[in-house]
Amino acid sequence: MKMTHRPRRRQPDAFKLAVYAIIVNVLEIISALGLTVYLFMGKAPNTLSKTAVVFLSVVVTLGAVVDIREAVDTIRVRHDLNSLDETVQAMTDQNHALRAQRHDFLNHLQVIYGLMEMKEYDEAMRYMEEVYGDIRSLGKTLRTANAPVNALLMAKAEECREKGIDFETEIHARWEHLPIRDWEMCRCLSNLIDNARDALKDTRHPKIRVYLNETMKECSFTVRNNGPRIPEEIADSIFEAGFSGKGEGRGMGLFITKQTLEEAGGGITVESNDRWTSFHGTLPLALPKKQDGEAEQGTPA
Repeated sequence: MKMTHRPRRRQPDAFKLAVYAIIVNVLEIISALGLTVYLFMGKAPNTLSKTAVVFLSVVVTLGAVVDIREAVDTIRVRHDLNSLDETVQAMTDQNHALRAQRHDFLNHLQVIYGLMEMKEYDEAMRYMEEVYGDIRSLGKTLRTANAPVNALLMAKAEECREKGIDFETEIHARWEHLPIRDWEMCRCLSNLIDNARDALKDTRHPKIRVYLNETMKECSFTVRNNGPRIPEEIADSIFEAGFSGKGEGRGMGLFITKQTLEEAGGGITVESNDRWTSFHGTLPLALPKKQDGEAEQGTPA
């Protein structure tokens, strides 16, 4: 019996479908309102016809509004799923890197031991410096108690290294009890780091610094780059939906970050001068829930 291979059906793009749905429904609303205005402004038929047209216009408009709302929710869910996928991928990459380091550690020792036996001390020193730099770059991202955040920082550090950007983190936080989901925090940090990376396209000696901090009352973070200064006239507009000063999608990322932080009771600000541009975000820390028979304790600093 001859087997026939059916081509795999292409999965529809939910984002595009949602955008098309919004456009179509907006056109429906405009058409319904336009028809109603035309009938009342011109020589319209009898009152019964007017009533019927108004009724149909209201029904069409309400249906279109509901469809638009659902389409907007679909776009938001799609964006959230993409952010979650990025977080999972970052954690997977981090796990692979840790396993690779563990596997290679004994090999590194054998190489160094061999070089020392051959009295190739300078070569052994250079080799150890390279190995130490690799271990140190990974170790810098393993200083919180939040695995998704650690994974994200490791992935972004590698992306920046490939693009020749000096990327460093300074972490004084555990981030165990964040008031938002871990992947939402990763989305905020990812948007800000990507924004900083885009701003450094034409900068000599590009640098990105990420600072994570925590007190008893709040957690905070700063993403800083040494790119061009943000003009004062647009400083208040960069967090608006759709605003893009350089590069498509940057404004949307900043808007989503601001919205996420503010919905959790936090906020974000920007400071920019000729040396650095810094985005500073804060979130109030929720105290861990009391267990039976235990006193409530604050989040460790």
